[in-house]
Amino acid sequence: MSGATADLLVVSATGEQEADWFEEWFGQDYLDIYQHRDETEAERAIELIATNLAGRQIDRVLDLACGAGRHTRVLRERWWTVGLDLSMSLLKVARRESPDGPFVRADMRELPFAGQTFDLVVNLFTSFGYFDTDSEHSRVLVRVCESMKHGGTLVIDYLNAMQVRRELVPYDERVENGITIEQRRAISPDDRFVEKTITLRERGKEYIERVRLLSPQDLQRMLVDAGFSVEKLFGDYSGVEWTEDSPRTILFASRQ
Repeated sequence: MSGATADLLVVSATGEQEADWFEEWFGQDYLDIYQHRDETEAERAIELIATNLAGRQIDRVLDLACGAGRHTRVLRERWWTVGLDLSMSLLKVARRESPDGPFVRADMRELPFAGQTFDLVVNLFTSFGYFDTDSEHSRVLVRVCESMKHGGTLVIDYLNAMQVRRELVPYDERVENGITIEQRRAISPDDRFVEKTITLRERGKEYIERVRLLSPQDLQRMLVDAGFSVEKLFGDYSGVEWTEDSPRTILFASRQ
């Protein structure tokens, strides 16, 4: 990517292999069901980041797995920001909401950016842990590290694996936009993933969400191995200390 005027770039990264769950799920059905995400929550997340990076020179920001761009829009109020996601459906929404903002379609395992491009990379609202193997997750972090300037900051906002295991709700259903949504949740037999089966009753469709249950220690180890040092760990968007009962796992890490 060159300069701060990048437009929407399409990068093929999936080949002919069978689609992963996230390629199937984050499309039009996802948009129809989750049209209204919490903008206040996005603002709180970015405020936490801005507060902890106060006084730092930040010229370029990457919103990694930006989805429909709700965090990207808030980031752009403070810094020049590019959003990256694999879902064209979500990127079209992001582009419609921010027609002058740069967005890139790519797989986070193969980032299409030059080395040492970004001062800040954010990965928010549990947009990590989607792959089958930890080597793929580690690969993402290595690619992110390569794309960042030395001393730059990576912020990962993730689920709290301990809380998920302890408070898992096996089944619920609700109606959104006239669609009955059934959700069944379970921990995988190997105890490594939380799996959610989403059934859209009136549409006769079913989707799977599958996210790796990574502890703060797992994430810290992966970050260090990728070339980062972990600076801070928070338990929610107010910036309180992480505990086993925290709703989130939010790490600030610096590229060495």
